[in-house]
Amino acid sequence: MAFKKLLASLGAGGASVETVLTEVNVVPGGVVQGEVRIQGGSVSQDIEGLSVGLQARVEVEGQDSEYKQDIEFTKLPLGGAFELQAGAVHAVPFGLEIPWETPVTTIDGQTLRGMNIGVTTELAIARAVDSTDLDPINVHPLPAQKAILDAFIQLGFRFKNADMERGHIRGTRQKLPFYQEIEFFPPQQYRGINQVELSFVADENAMDVVLEMDKKPGLFSEGSDTFRSFQVGLNDFHGTDWAAYLNQWLSEVGSKRNWF
Repeated sequence: MAFKKLLASLGAGGASVETVLTEVNVVPGGVVQGEVRIQGGSVSQDIEGLSVGLQARVEVEGQDSEYKQDIEFTKLPLGGAFELQAGAVHAVPFGLEIPWETPVTTIDGQTLRGMNIGVTTELAIARAVDSTDLDPINVHPLPAQKAILDAFIQLGFRFKNADMERGHIRGTRQKLPFYQEIEFFPPQQYRGINQVELSFVADENAMDVVLEMDKKPGLFSEGSDTFRSFQVGLNDFHGTDWAAYLNQWLSEVGSKRNWF
C-alpha cells in the first residue's frame, strides 16, 4: 500500500479528472455549463481543491522576441477539500461565466486562425502532482460585434488572421490583461492601406470598437498607423448602417492623408 501511495504521489495510479461540457458554443457574457468527473485511483487520496477557469494562449512581446503564454483569466472554485476513496467517482456540476471581453474564436461556423481558448480544470491533490485538463470552447460574437464584422465583409475586406496580445488598449474599458486583434486585408478601393486590425472591448452595456490601420509606404513617405475608436451599445446598434459608417470614415481618413 505504501508503494502504491508513493506511485500515486508521482502521478501513477492516482486520481484522474475529466471535464464534460454541456455545450461548447458560447458568447461573451454567457455561461458555459459542464460537469467535472474525478475518478479515484488505486489508493484513497486527499483532494485539497477543485476549480475550473478560462485560459487563453496569448502573444507576449519581449525586448528582442515574441513568445506564447497561457493566461488563466477567470477562475471558479468548486467546493472544498475532501477525501476521494480508491476507485470512487466524484461528479461536480458547474456554470462558468464567460467575461464580456472574452475574444471571439468562431465566426459563421469558421474557427479563427490563431485563437486558442478553453476551460481549464485543476485538481489539487495533497502530496501529489496536480492534475489539470483543458477543453476548447467556441466563442461566437455578440450581435453587435457580428454587425461590425459583417460590415467589413460587405465592404470587401478579407479575413487575414487573429491573435491575442498581452497588454492594454488605452482609453477603453478593458479589464483583462490581454486583448484580441482581428486582422483584415482591404479591398482595392482602399489601396493605401496594408491591413486593418479590429478590436472589441465589451462590458454588459456597450463595447469599444478600436480600429488600427496600417498605411502603405509611399514614394516620399514612410508607412504609419492610424487609430480610431468608437462606442457601440450592445442593444441599440440596429439603427446604424455600419458598412456605410465605416466606408465614410475610411474614405475621410484616407483622403485627408492622400491614401486613396
